[in-house]
Amino acid sequence: MYIGYVQFLLIIFVFIKSLGDNPVTEFVFNSPMIAVPIILVIFVVASLLLGYLDSRLGFREEEIRNHSKSNPVLMDIQKSLKELNAKVAKMEQNSKSDN
Repeated sequence: MYIGYVQFLLIIFVFIKSLGDNPVTEFVFNSPMIAVPIILVIFVVASLLLGYLDSRLGFREEEIRNHSKSNPVLMDIQKSLKELNAKVAKMEQNSKSDN
């Protein structure tokens, strides 16, 4: 998973290099001690923002749910979890009614 992040950062540097002679390319390759930390901070902030949006909008959960429908083992696990959740809810309800 982390190899993908490294590859993405390398793609960013290749993209910047392919821009040719412009101020951004000159800044990045002439002063890497300043530019690389800036790029890393921007990358981390953008990753956190995308992760936040992903969790709020539920894309990953939907993807996992769709994948589990096509995988019979995951469907069995999901069914077992639903049964366990129902039993726990019933036990909690019984314990509340006893008190």
